[in-house]
Amino acid sequence: YTVETAAQVIQVNISKKGKPLIHTGKLTGSEKPIDLAHNREKDLILRADEPVPFLQAVGIMTKEGKIKADMQRKFRQINEYLKLIDQTGVLGTLNEAPVRVVDFGCGNAYLTFATYHYMTNTLGLETEMVGVDVQSNLLERHVFNAMTLGWAGLTFEAARIVDYEPTAPADVVLALHACDTAMDEAIAQGIGWRSKLIITAPCCHHELQEQLNKQPYPAPLNPISRYGILSERLGDILTDTFRALTLRIMGYRTDVVQFVSTEHTAKNLMIRAVGGLRVGDPKFVREYNELKQYWNVTPYLERLLEEPFTRLLTGASDVVSQSDPVTTEMDLEPDIGQGSFYAPA
Repeated sequence: YTVETAAQVIQVNISKKGKPLIHTGKLTGSEKPIDLAHNREKDLILRADEPVPFLQAVGIMTKEGKIKADMQRKFRQINEYLKLIDQTGVLGTLNEAPVRVVDFGCGNAYLTFATYHYMTNTLGLETEMVGVDVQSNLLERHVFNAMTLGWAGLTFEAARIVDYEPTAPADVVLALHACDTAMDEAIAQGIGWRSKLIITAPCCHHELQEQLNKQPYPAPLNPISRYGILSERLGDILTDTFRALTLRIMGYRTDVVQFVSTEHTAKNLMIRAVGGLRVGDPKFVREYNELKQYWNVTPYLERLLEEPFTRLLTGASDVVSQSDPVTTEMDLEPDIGQGSFYAPA
């Protein structure tokens, strides 16, 4: 084996006994130029080497256009989030202006500002976006930043998710790390509005866990209940599985992907749901009912949706499709990223 660097040659020979024999020597003549053609910059939606006004406004980037040292993870998280949204391919198909977006539980609003920037400045979409949160003290700062940036289409409102009433149904619903049942409320709002895209990153899960703790686990899984951390993780997985199945039953092509590295947060899953499939597919209704019966639980999202979801679970056939005309599953099957789709191949 021979390896050439810019300054020397390294040769490795293997003896009959399997012993490596290494020889090094200088290159003869002039040093070879280094070819960096194979070095490619990572494909980022937001670049770190040029000023981005909204990143400066929210405190991620300095006035000189450099990402702050303690904000490197947040910058990577924003880029990964935008990439995962872009992969759905939905935003480019929203032709009716303005595109209406609601971000439930916007909190510090890093991703709210990033979404608005991406939709307006990158995609060129006329966008009306509302960040909703119960912490009115945070919203005052966000309103000021939006005004400073001249973003008239980005507003904020203090309200509970379940109480929020928009002037018109949202095309896109976001809920990133909304706690416990707040996530279900955001999904229910999106389903009720027939939003074309629902993006959620679940946070803590308590409601279903409490139901599990009040009864013995099905055999032979009962030993899991002895260990708090295992029981908690099982509750998390079941909650998000029910959410994904519910979205699929209600006509959304749904997948579950890793949002950010576990080094950043243990709550690193994202549920992406794209509308347009047939509502009430019997396969997924059956899976939902079997899972529900096996664990003897009733997910909070089911109680929120009430009709027509409960009718679908009992086999009612007189339900309408989510889109008109009905789009077949095969038309919407292309992969949009890592994770497993609930739509059949």
